[in-house]
Amino acid sequence: MSQVHVTTEINGDTVEYLCDAEETLLDVLRDRLQMTGSKEGCGTGDCGACTVMLDGRPVCSCLVLGAEAEGRSVSTIEGMSDGETLHPLQRQFLDNAALQCGICTPGILVAAKALLEKNPNPDETEIRYWLAGNLCRCTGYDKIIRAVQAAAAEMRGESNAA
Repeated sequence: MSQVHVTTEINGDTVEYLCDAEETLLDVLRDRLQMTGSKEGCGTGDCGACTVMLDGRPVCSCLVLGAEAEGRSVSTIEGMSDGETLHPLQRQFLDNAALQCGICTPGILVAAKALLEKNPNPDETEIRYWLAGNLCRCTGYDKIIRAVQAAAAEMRGESNAA
Protein backbone atom coordinates (compact mmCIF):
# COMPACT_ATOMS: atom_id res chain seq x y z
CA MET A 1 0.00 0.00 0.00
CA SER A 2 1.42 3.39 -0.93
CA GLN A 3 2.16 5.93 1.76
CA VAL A 4 1.51 9.65 1.35
CA HIS A 5 3.52 12.34 3.13
CA VAL A 6 1.25 15.13 4.37
CA THR A 7 2.11 18.50 5.86
CA THR A 8 -0.88 20.30 7.32
CA GLU A 9 -1.89 22.62 10.11
CA ILE A 10 -3.85 21.07 12.96
CA ASN A 11 -5.17 23.35 15.68
CA GLY A 12 -2.65 26.01 14.68
CA ASP A 13 0.41 23.72 14.68
CA THR A 14 2.25 22.45 11.62
CA VAL A 15 2.00 18.67 11.58
CA GLU A 16 3.58 16.09 9.28
CA TYR A 17 2.49 12.50 8.95
CA LEU A 18 2.57 9.49 6.65
CA CYS A 19 -0.71 7.81 5.83
CA ASP A 20 -2.04 5.22 3.47
CA ALA A 21 -3.64 6.72 0.38
CA GLU A 22 -7.05 5.27 1.35
CA GLU A 23 -6.87 6.20 5.05
CA THR A 24 -9.47 8.63 6.35
CA LEU A 25 -8.64 11.83 8.15
CA LEU A 26 -10.49 10.44 11.16
CA ASP A 27 -8.21 7.40 11.24
CA VAL A 28 -5.13 9.60 10.86
CA LEU A 29 -6.23 11.85 13.72
CA ARG A 30 -7.11 8.98 16.05
CA ASP A 31 -4.59 6.26 15.14
CA ARG A 32 -1.53 8.13 13.88
CA LEU A 33 -1.72 11.41 15.82
CA GLN A 34 -3.44 10.11 18.98
CA MET A 35 -6.06 12.87 18.78
CA THR A 36 -8.96 10.74 19.97
CA GLY A 37 -11.53 13.48 20.57
CA SER A 38 -13.26 12.97 17.23
CA LYS A 39 -15.32 9.79 17.34
CA GLU A 40 -16.41 7.30 14.71
CA GLY A 41 -20.11 6.80 15.13
CA CYS A 42 -21.13 5.49 11.73
CA GLY A 43 -18.22 5.70 9.28
CA THR A 44 -20.59 6.93 6.56
CA GLY A 45 -20.99 10.65 7.32
CA ASP A 46 -24.48 10.28 8.75
CA CYS A 47 -23.96 10.94 12.47
CA GLY A 48 -21.52 13.88 12.73
CA ALA A 49 -19.54 12.41 15.66
CA CYS A 50 -16.31 12.88 13.69
CA THR A 51 -16.93 16.52 12.69
CA VAL A 52 -13.80 18.65 12.34
CA MET A 53 -13.17 21.95 10.60
CA LEU A 54 -11.30 21.79 7.31
CA ASP A 55 -10.30 25.20 5.99
CA GLY A 56 -13.02 26.74 8.14
CA ARG A 57 -15.84 24.40 7.08
CA PRO A 58 -17.32 21.60 9.16
CA VAL A 59 -16.75 18.19 7.55
CA CYS A 60 -17.18 14.58 8.58
CA SER A 61 -13.59 13.41 8.91
CA CYS A 62 -14.68 9.84 8.14
CA LEU A 63 -15.44 11.02 4.58
CA VAL A 64 -12.20 12.94 3.99
CA LEU A 65 -8.96 11.18 3.11
CA GLY A 66 -5.99 11.95 5.33
CA ALA A 67 -4.02 12.86 2.20
CA GLU A 68 -6.59 15.55 1.38
CA ALA A 69 -5.41 17.55 4.40
CA GLU A 70 -2.16 18.39 2.57
CA GLY A 71 -1.54 22.14 2.84
CA ARG A 72 -4.87 22.74 4.56
CA SER A 73 -6.00 23.81 8.02
CA VAL A 74 -7.72 21.34 10.33
CA SER A 75 -9.36 22.23 13.65
CA THR A 76 -10.46 19.52 16.05
CA ILE A 77 -12.11 19.36 19.45
CA GLU A 78 -8.62 19.18 20.98
CA GLY A 79 -7.99 22.74 19.82
CA MET A 80 -11.20 24.18 21.24
CA SER A 81 -10.08 24.95 24.80
CA ASP A 82 -7.27 27.31 25.70
CA GLY A 83 -5.14 25.02 27.81
CA GLU A 84 -7.16 24.32 30.96
CA THR A 85 -9.64 27.10 30.15
CA LEU A 86 -12.73 25.66 28.51
CA HIS A 87 -14.38 27.35 25.55
CA PRO A 88 -17.76 28.86 26.52
CA LEU A 89 -19.51 26.11 24.54
CA GLN A 90 -17.70 23.40 26.50
CA ARG A 91 -18.48 25.09 29.80
CA GLN A 92 -22.15 25.60 28.90
CA PHE A 93 -22.51 21.97 27.81
CA LEU A 94 -21.34 20.97 31.29
CA ASP A 95 -23.45 23.59 33.09
CA ASN A 96 -26.58 22.69 31.10
CA ALA A 97 -26.09 18.90 31.28
CA ALA A 98 -26.10 18.81 27.47
CA LEU A 99 -24.11 15.59 27.24
CA GLN A 100 -24.38 12.04 28.44
CA CYS A 101 -22.35 9.27 26.80
CA GLY A 102 -20.08 11.75 24.98
CA ILE A 103 -19.83 10.07 21.59
CA CYS A 104 -21.61 12.90 19.76
CA THR A 105 -20.35 15.75 21.94
CA PRO A 106 -17.04 16.60 20.18
CA GLY A 107 -18.71 16.78 16.76
CA ILE A 108 -21.59 18.87 18.08
CA LEU A 109 -19.21 21.26 19.84
CA VAL A 110 -17.10 21.73 16.70
CA ALA A 111 -20.23 22.33 14.59
CA ALA A 112 -21.72 24.72 17.17
CA LYS A 113 -18.48 26.69 17.32
CA ALA A 114 -18.56 27.03 13.53
CA LEU A 115 -22.12 28.33 13.76
CA LEU A 116 -21.28 30.90 16.44
CA GLU A 117 -18.28 32.11 14.44
CA LYS A 118 -20.61 32.67 11.49
CA ASN A 119 -23.57 34.02 13.47
CA PRO A 120 -23.00 35.07 17.11
CA ASN A 121 -26.75 35.40 17.72
CA PRO A 122 -28.55 32.44 16.10
CA ASP A 123 -32.16 31.69 16.88
CA GLU A 124 -33.31 28.23 17.91
CA THR A 125 -34.32 27.28 14.37
CA GLU A 126 -30.89 28.15 12.99
CA ILE A 127 -29.14 26.21 15.76
CA ARG A 128 -31.31 23.16 15.08
CA TYR A 129 -30.71 23.48 11.34
CA TRP A 130 -26.94 23.92 11.77
CA LEU A 131 -26.67 20.89 14.07
CA ALA A 132 -29.02 18.67 12.04
CA GLY A 133 -26.10 16.58 10.78
CA ASN A 134 -25.09 15.66 14.33
CA LEU A 135 -27.07 12.84 15.88
CA CYS A 136 -27.44 12.33 19.63
CA ARG A 137 -29.10 9.22 20.96
CA CYS A 138 -28.90 10.08 24.67
CA THR A 139 -29.86 13.64 25.51
CA GLY A 140 -32.52 14.63 23.06
CA TYR A 141 -31.65 18.03 21.74
CA ASP A 142 -33.27 20.61 24.02
CA LYS A 143 -30.36 20.79 26.48
CA ILE A 144 -27.91 20.99 23.59
CA ILE A 145 -29.85 23.89 22.04
CA ARG A 146 -30.04 25.68 25.42
CA ALA A 147 -26.30 25.23 25.95
CA VAL A 148 -25.51 26.69 22.52
CA GLN A 149 -27.84 29.64 23.23
CA ALA A 150 -26.20 30.23 26.62
CA ALA A 151 -22.71 30.06 25.12
CA ALA A 152 -23.72 32.49 22.37
CA ALA A 153 -25.04 34.95 24.96
CA GLU A 154 -21.87 34.56 27.03
CA MET A 155 -19.68 35.10 23.98
CA ARG A 156 -21.65 38.25 23.15
CA GLY A 157 -20.89 39.50 26.66
CA GLU A 158 -24.43 39.33 27.98
CA SER A 159 -24.25 39.15 31.77
CA ASN A 160 -27.37 37.01 32.13
CA ALA A 161 -25.91 34.15 30.09
CA ALA A 162 -27.31 31.03 31.68
